[in-house]
Amino acid sequence: MSAAPKRVRPALVGALVAVAVGIPLSTSPASAASAQEMNGNWAPFTRCPVDDPAMLAADGRTDIAICVASHSGSGSIKLGNTLATTGANDLQFGVVRNTATGESRIVPPAGGAIVGAPTDIPGGLLGLMCPSGIPVVSGICEQLTNSSLNRVVATVQSAGTPRNFDLVAGMQSGKTIVDIPVRIHLENPFLGSKCYIGTTSEPVLLRPQNLTQPALASRRFDANGTTNTGGSLNRVELTGNAQGDAGFAVPGVSGCGPLTLGELNWAVNLKTALPSAAGNNNLVLNDSATYTGGLASPGAAAPNAGRLLSESWHAGVAR
Repeated sequence: MSAAPKRVRPALVGALVAVAVGIPLSTSPASAASAQEMNGNWAPFTRCPVDDPAMLAADGRTDIAICVASHSGSGSIKLGNTLATTGANDLQFGVVRNTATGESRIVPPAGGAIVGAPTDIPGGLLGLMCPSGIPVVSGICEQLTNSSLNRVVATVQSAGTPRNFDLVAGMQSGKTIVDIPVRIHLENPFLGSKCYIGTTSEPVLLRPQNLTQPALASRRFDANGTTNTGGSLNRVELTGNAQGDAGFAVPGVSGCGPLTLGELNWAVNLKTALPSAAGNNNLVLNDSATYTGGLASPGAAAPNAGRLLSESWHAGVAR
């Protein structure tokens, strides 16, 4: 049986913790396909990019590499006047922290940082566009008796590399942890294949924070994931808190229509009240759990700490 997590001092957490937050929609299936089943204390870190050159190059003295994983079982997101309940979500990435400057560089997994359960937009296309007095739109509305034609699935995608990562903010409440640019793909036969809320040049910029104070704990473990008070790896846990953002703006949609030329942009924007200014939108993630994993004494492994972390992670892959 695993030993109970031990309480940790804030100074220790400040040295080891790199906190991420979950986003409550889903990315492409490719990102989920790259996940590995992990043993023991490695279990949350299914997609840590330990083999990225930036992670491998971390020497353990000047630069320290760690794995970050954040999970939430449920939540809600409001975009304009559309409110959706969200399912389970998972966000993972690596962090390379410079010990001299305190700056942290985010290293996303090759398949994308965010994976989660697909989210249905309430009311489907009827809720997004109907009723309408415009003939072309009302014609579509009349065909939406089939649930497969009405269903709209929202999928979040990265729209750039996360930035402005604040390690200390993850241990507190009310402070921005990281800026995450995303765009949201709206999938429905009538909307075409390129209907998005936000773009890479004008993304939805989420700046989540802890809404409540997380509980802090840590445990040491061996490379194979087994708990060991003298193990070479350390896992820090932040659990039992809510996370969210109520300050982000949402741009209008683009590319919506059967010809993917934006013929229906105006109809979706009109019904959903997009674009929507900051203060009118909201993200809440319930019962979040965030984990960081890395070498307990990276300096002792210098200059090969990054490579040792990679070897340890691979040793934890379930066989």
